Amino acid sequence: MLKYPVSRTESMNTVLHQELFKFNGLIELAKKSLTSIKKAVKGLVVMSKDLDGLGSNLFFGQIPLMWKSKTFACLMPLGSYINNFLERLKFFGGWLEDLPPVVFWISGFFFPPAFLTGSKQNYSRKYNVAIDLVDFEFELMNERGDELKKKPVDGVYTHGLFIEAARWDREKRVLVESEPKVLFSLTPVIFFKPQRLDEFIEYANYNCPVYKTSDRRGILATTGHSTNFVLFIRVPSDKAETHWVQRGCAMITQLDD
Repeated sequence: MLKYPVSRTESMNTVLHQELFKFNGLIELAKKSLTSIKKAVKGLVVMSKDLDGLGSNLFFGQIPLMWKSKTFACLMPLGSYINNFLERLKFFGGWLEDLPPVVFWISGFFFPPAFLTGSKQNYSRKYNVAIDLVDFEFELMNERGDELKKKPVDGVYTHGLFIEAARWDREKRVLVESEPKVLFSLTPVIFFKPQRLDEFIEYANYNCPVYKTSDRRGILATTGHSTNFVLFIRVPSDKAETHWVQRGCAMITQLDD
């Protein structure tokens, strides 16, 4: 990690360290548990209650309960979970071996709030502004992720969120009703732009909640953060906020499959 040393001027390096630490812990647990159950099936070690549960989860295509303490939030079946896991490793591997991405896959993080806080920290330290006086303004971009070649001066470009019970109209640039029989729609690239609170401009919007999974509930951890809720994103809308609240409109970082 000499390429990305912990630095006061670049909080994303710290975020990268934390994420890789979590992924390494999950990989180690998965390897150890799978090796143990192979031995247990062969009769080389005792088939404990935990290993028996692991075997049942694998047989029925479920994320092993034994991995829950180390894994990221996910409601996918086992096959989709493994594919998603490999995609996350590919994302962070590219970051580690090459350069930080111009557009970050926000859904690939174990803990998205830490990533977003890192972006605000960079802004507050750059301009000597207290981080409590800084929050994000949001811009849903017209450009695709592969069309953005340079990272923004401040803030981050992200992709990977899905809208439930609504969709983004690129022409009108407002939130509109979903297409018939379409439950989820992919959001465009979202620009998280840190800004002083006293510089915010009011406009008609829906304060859209963002969750890691479609299970819209979580546990308040000792850090003060929910295990599932991420943040609210202000999305331009020409309809009253109650309209979208009644429809249960929200964003999630990943689908159930």
